[in-house]
Order: sequence, then structure tokens, then C-alpha cells
Amino acid sequence: MSENSSPQFVSALGLDVGQKRIGVAGCDGLGLMATGLMTLKRSTFDQDVAQLRKLVQERRVQVLVVGLPYSMNGTIGMQARKVQRYATGLSQSLELPLEYIDERLTSFQAEQMLRDANISPSRNKALIDRKAAAIILQQWLDQRLRQNP
Repeated sequence: MSENSSPQFVSALGLDVGQKRIGVAGCDGLGLMATGLMTLKRSTFDQDVAQLRKLVQERRVQVLVVGLPYSMNGTIGMQARKVQRYATGLSQSLELPLEYIDERLTSFQAEQMLRDANISPSRNKALIDRKAAAIILQQWLDQRLRQNP
């Protein structure tokens, strides 16, 4: 059985979509470990797609995993709808399936990780976005592993 036909193999891209930046994370070939890759400064939609397309091709991405900012009460608010519209456009432009993960508190977790490492969160917004994207993707990978042990 080749690596690509293994049920565990996945190449996913995790995205933390913000108004100014997009945190981007990728995973290892086995789909076990997410790592922050980069932070894109948002530009026009077409330029964002072009930057992501390069990464999708290099990493042979099979699925986009986007953090959805639910309200604390679990509803989908205005910001979540904006993210859904943007992510749907990315999915169609990149011709990739799209999955969402509840991203509540991921930025807070990422900031806490920086504080624990004695790094100032206020001076490292791009790093927070990248770490948040890794947390989002890791949650998706862990969920996938629990469903298909």
C-alpha cells in the first residue's frame, strides 16, 4: 500500500483567518503533528489566493481547515460569517474541500504559549496567528485520529 492510499495520510493546511493577517499551519505526512508555517499579510483576495496556491502545490494539500470564530455562546456571529465567506472563496479558488474547527480561545492559547516562553504577545502578532493556526489544525488532526484510530 502506498503512502498516499493509507487512510492516515493527509496533507492539510490550517488557517487562522483574521482581518489583517492569516496564520498558516501545515502537518506532517502522517497527519499527526501541526506546525505553524507562516503568516500572510492579507492583501487583495486574488493575491491571498496566489500566495496560498504556491503553498498548496508545494505541500500537495488535500484539505483546508479553517478556524471558525463562534461566539462564546456557540452561535455564528458576524465575524464567523465573514470568515465563512472568505474560506468558501478560498476553497473554490484552490479547488480544495473545506472543513471548519471551532477556534474559540485559540488566540488566547497561542498568546499564553508565548508568555510561557517569555515572548511578548503584543510585539508578535504574526507569531500568535501562526501558533493559533497550528492549534486549529492540531485540533482537527486529533479529532480525525479519534474518529479513525
